[in-house]
Amino acid sequence: MGKNKLEKFADMASYPHVFEYPYSAVDNVPFDMKGKWHEEFFKNDHPIVLELGCGRGEYTIGLGKMFPEKNFIAVDIKGARMWTGATESLQAGMKNVAFLRTNIEIIERFFAEGEVSEIW
Repeated sequence: MGKNKLEKFADMASYPHVFEYPYSAVDNVPFDMKGKWHEEFFKNDHPIVLELGCGRGEYTIGLGKMFPEKNFIAVDIKGARMWTGATESLQAGMKNVAFLRTNIEIIERFFAEGEVSEIW
């Protein structure tokens, strides 16, 4: 039997590569890593690729494995779905994959100008 939503949310709260900011578009909560993804999370200067609407994150995981010279950030608001990819990438020890749970409408709050190389 699979985990329920609350168990998945509890798991992801402890994952070092998952960032959860499911605030509504009217909240203006600052994101401390904006402009610092390379130095503070990925610890490299590889290009950052966003996958918007990642669902379970399978595509992001696959790309991360195929292109270790790039960093991938999967973005979605549905945390229970995102748990699948976040768990798989954590168990695989992937260092070039992260997950951001937020509304895509406010994505500019999380990245500085020029910080993202590609958007899928």
